[in-house]
Amino acid sequence: MQADKQTSGVPRRWPRGQKFGLSAAGQVADQLHRETVSGARSSGRSSLDAALAAWAAPFGVRPGDGLLLSELRGQQRGLNDLVRAMESSGIEPAEVKSSIDRLVKAGLAEPVAPDSAATP
Repeated sequence: MQADKQTSGVPRRWPRGQKFGLSAAGQVADQLHRETVSGARSSGRSSLDAALAAWAAPFGVRPGDGLLLSELRGQQRGLNDLVRAMESSGIEPAEVKSSIDRLVKAGLAEPVAPDSAATP
């Protein structure tokens, strides 16, 4: 079963062209992430890191996973789109794939059915 593979640390293999969007819980998590970053940004890097770790813990994700939530805000994106968006931040493709796996497992992101990905 593919879901078992994902929990073992091996990135899940998603179908080619699979798109992802935020779930309702992901929209809340994204808002909390933005508030966390905004509130801690002026306090220095160590405060920001601690605040992001505190944000991530209840969701069972990593602090950097919030970046992908922002990339999914208001739009559906595929893995290749997400990888390209994260390149400028120095995030490797394998980490983007692991991050989307964690977000899906946590219920913050969800795969979009192929027919709904085409809707405007």
